[in-house]
Amino acid sequence: MDGDRVEIDGGVMEGGGQILRVSTALSCLLGLPLRVRRIRAGRSQPGLRPQHLSGLEMIRDLCDGQLDGGEIGSTEITFTPGKIKGGTHIADTKTAGSVCLLLQVAMPCVLFAASPSELRLKGGTNAEMAPQIDYTVLVGNSFFDLLNLSGAKVTCLLLGYYPQGGGEVIVRMSPVKQLSPINLTERGTVTKIHGRAFVAGALPIKLAKDMASAAVRCIRKEIGDLYVNIQPVREPDNQAFGTGSGIIIVAETSTGCLFAGSSLGKRGKNSDRVGIEAAEMLLGNLRHGGAVDDYLQDQLIIFMALANGVSRVKSGPITLHTQTAVHFAEQLTKAKFTVTKSEDEDSTKDTYFIECQGMGMINSSL
Repeated sequence: MDGDRVEIDGGVMEGGGQILRVSTALSCLLGLPLRVRRIRAGRSQPGLRPQHLSGLEMIRDLCDGQLDGGEIGSTEITFTPGKIKGGTHIADTKTAGSVCLLLQVAMPCVLFAASPSELRLKGGTNAEMAPQIDYTVLVGNSFFDLLNLSGAKVTCLLLGYYPQGGGEVIVRMSPVKQLSPINLTERGTVTKIHGRAFVAGALPIKLAKDMASAAVRCIRKEIGDLYVNIQPVREPDNQAFGTGSGIIIVAETSTGCLFAGSSLGKRGKNSDRVGIEAAEMLLGNLRHGGAVDDYLQDQLIIFMALANGVSRVKSGPITLHTQTAVHFAEQLTKAKFTVTKSEDEDSTKDTYFIECQGMGMINSSL
C-alpha cells in the first residue's frame, strides 16, 4: 500500500492484460485507488496496447475517475475511481483489439451503476487470443440469465477482423442491488451441437464449407450419435468490415450448460485445420466433465467474488487465467476461494469444484 493506494504487480502469474482488467474493475467497484506496475510484463510486447488503454479510459469515464500513465506502451498506471454512473459509454480500440475483452472489464462495473447503461464497444469482434463475438453473444446472453440479469443483452452491429478491426457491439444492462451466487455444478448430457463457419469480405464461401466439414468429421469420430449442424455462411458486406474467416461450435446440455470451441482463419492456414482446431477445443471442453468451458471459467471469478453467498462451479482443470483472477479477486475483495478436486467422478476425468464465499457487494445507489 502507498498511502491508501493498492499496489498490483502486473507481471505475476498470467502476466498479461487480464490482471489489469480484474484489478481496475474491482478498483472502480470498491472505490480503491490503485497502482499497477510492470503491466503485461509476461508478454513479448509489454505495456499497454490500444485495447487495454481504451478499456482503462472507459472505466475512468464511467466512474469519473482519474487515470495517470495512460498511454500506449506504458508499464505503470495509477487509477483513482469516482462514483459509477449509468448512461452511454463508448470505447474504441481503433485497432482489431478485442471488444469482448472490453466487455469483460466494463460489465461488472455497470452492474453497480446508479442507472441503466449502454456500452458501445468498437474494435475487433473476432480477434486472436480472445473470445469470439459469436461466443460472447450466445454464451454471454445465457450468462446474463445465469446472473438473473433481466433485460441485459449483447447485440453485434458490425463485425470487424484483424488487422483493421472496425467492428461494433452494443451491450445494454440494468443495475442490480446485489448479485446472487452462481451455482453451476450439474453438467447434464449433451443434447445439441451446432455452429457456424463464416467468411467475410473477399474470401470464397468454399472456405466456410471446408471448415464446417472438417469440424463435423472430427466431432463425429468422438460423438457419433448426435446430429452436428454447422452452417457455412458468408457475412453480408454491410455487416462486416474487412476480410476474415473462422468458426464457432457450441454444445448445449440437458441442464442448459454451454461449451464452445472456436478458431480463426488466417493467411496460409489451411481451412480444414481451422475447423479441426475448433472441434478439438470443443471436445477438450466436453471431456473433463465440468459444467463450464475454459473461456467462461475465469470470467466467472469476479462475479463469484462480488456475489452475496456461496458460489460453486464445477470445471475442468483450473487455467492460469482463472488462478490469476482468483489471486487478485481475493487480494482486493477479501472474498475467499477454495478449489478442490472432484472425487465423485470416474477417476479418468480431471474435474474440480471452485467455491467462493462472496463479499456481498451492495449497490448503494439503488
